[in-house]
Amino acid sequence: MNQASPYCRISLLVVICILSAACAITGVDRDSPPSRTVDVTSIPDAVPRDEPRSQYGNPSSYEVFGHRYYVMENSKGYVERGIASWYGTKFHGKRTSSGESYDMYAMTAAHKTLPLPAYVEVTNLENRRTVILRVNDRGPFHDNRIIDLSYTAAVKLGIVAKGTGLVEVRAIASTKNYAGAKNTDPSFRTVSTGQQGLPFYIQVGAFSDLLNAEKLRVRVSVVGVDLVQINQAAVAGKTLYRVRIGPLASVENADQIVNQLVQIGIQDHHIVTD
Repeated sequence: MNQASPYCRISLLVVICILSAACAITGVDRDSPPSRTVDVTSIPDAVPRDEPRSQYGNPSSYEVFGHRYYVMENSKGYVERGIASWYGTKFHGKRTSSGESYDMYAMTAAHKTLPLPAYVEVTNLENRRTVILRVNDRGPFHDNRIIDLSYTAAVKLGIVAKGTGLVEVRAIASTKNYAGAKNTDPSFRTVSTGQQGLPFYIQVGAFSDLLNAEKLRVRVSVVGVDLVQINQAAVAGKTLYRVRIGPLASVENADQIVNQLVQIGIQDHHIVTD
């Protein structure tokens, strides 16, 4: 009987590892926190260090639920704002995409395209809490999420009760530049801003031609989506007309709108806060 080549076996393992993370797509509604109380202040943030790329979870690209994702060569310069979710007891102890075991008490996260492992600084944009996490898993495979947090990370950021939160994710690409720059005290780092319910929008397109922006605005509006607007901005010396929906009242509201966008074939959208 013919045996599978080493390449085929490795490729299969990569796919299996990635798809194991694909289960965590619906957030807290199918997951739960631990039954015992945990003092998360005693758990320190991840400490960035130089590591080789994981043997698993780093294909050039992979497909989940009909969508193809392209893994980044490196994390340098990556910054994104969007919605974070978290995962807990349902996946505790199970294998992550990198081949490591998921520990909901560790300061880790899952991301769709950052190389594994990677280190990121995640800030809750509503309360300004910040944590440092090690990315060792793939996900969340949800149309409107950019990162999946471990249970402990979600507690520190203050999003466990709501299940989701508006965050900024910033890659820490160089440990040399990072060393000593952050306070590694495990207690919550919170800055009061006096701002609650940070307004956010879904951006569905940006055009140099106002007519094209208006066409997209009408296309979105006719399916019943409210609050569609064209925002004019100067970017790199050029005028852009950005088609945005909002301000939005909640993550649930954003999810409903994203579902409507997908139904009319608009897949390219992201959360913005400015």
